[in-house]
Amino acid sequence: MKRRRKDVGKSLLYKVVEISNVDEHSLERTLNEWVPQGWTLDGVQFAMRESSKRPSMAFVMFTRMGHVSELEAPRAPPSQATARPDPYERLKQLAEGGDEP
Repeated sequence: MKRRRKDVGKSLLYKVVEISNVDEHSLERTLNEWVPQGWTLDGVQFAMRESSKRPSMAFVMFTRMGHVSELEAPRAPPSQATARPDPYERLKQLAEGGDEP
């Protein structure tokens, strides 16, 4: 009788998704996006502000068994073309009469 070897290359993988606009729809959307991809909900951590009863951010944690190589590469920072301009620089441009960013 042959024994099957455990896949020693597999380990528990973690996925953390940050939600900056916390409401029921953003939480549902996040769960419905990652669970069908094989991730299991591990927990939700809310970041609160003292001045509000509503959370200002949420971190949704998922786990699954797999190989580290399966994880996607970290996202590249947005290019300058899509990045938002510095608000102080924009105010300075407007004060100087420049209308174009």
